[in-house]
Amino acid sequence: MSAADLRERLCAAFAWRGDRGDDGFRADVTGWWRDPALLQDLGAGLAGLFADEAPTVVLGLPSRGVLLGALVARELGVGLVEVRKDPSPAADSDQWLTVTTPPDYRDRHLELGFRRTLVRTTDRVLLVDDWVATGGQALGAQRLVDAAGAAWLGTAVVVDALVEHRTRRALGVRALVHERDLG
Repeated sequence: MSAADLRERLCAAFAWRGDRGDDGFRADVTGWWRDPALLQDLGAGLAGLFADEAPTVVLGLPSRGVLLGALVARELGVGLVEVRKDPSPAADSDQWLTVTTPPDYRDRHLELGFRRTLVRTTDRVLLVDDWVATGGQALGAQRLVDAAGAAWLGTAVVVDALVEHRTRRALGVRALVHERDLG
C-alpha cells in the first residue's frame, strides 16, 4: 500500500466531533481501530517511516501509543517498552527511570517512566504515538532514553500537529498525516 493511499484512508476514517456551543471540536480516531485492514496497515505504515534506521526497541506512550507501538514492534520484529504515567516501582529493588515532562496538549506536566532494565545502552529507540501536538510527552520520553544511555532514532506518529519546527526536528518526527490534512 502506498503512503498516499494510507493517508487517504486515515483521513476518511477520522472525524472532528463536538456540539454547537462547545469550545471546540475533539479528534475522534476510533474509526482507525475499527477497520482491521487499516489497523494492520497502521503498524506497517508507522514502521516504514523508520525501517531504514533499524530500531531495536519501540517505546509506546500511554495509551494509544502503546497500542500502535505493539503493532510497529511486531512489524519490525523488535520488543516494546511501555512508558508509564505516574510510574510506581513494585519494590525498592525495582529501579525506574522517571522524568517530569514539559507541558503537554492539556498544559499538564506529567511524570513518565519505565523500568531501567528495559532500555539498554545498546538500544536504538523509536517512539510511537498517535498524535503529537506540543511534543511535551515525546520530549519527556526522549529524556528517558538519554538517561538510559540509548540512541534516540525519532518519533513515528499518525498525526503531526506540531507548530514548533524546532521541536519537530529535535524529536525527529515523521508522520503519516499532518493535522491540516484532516479537514
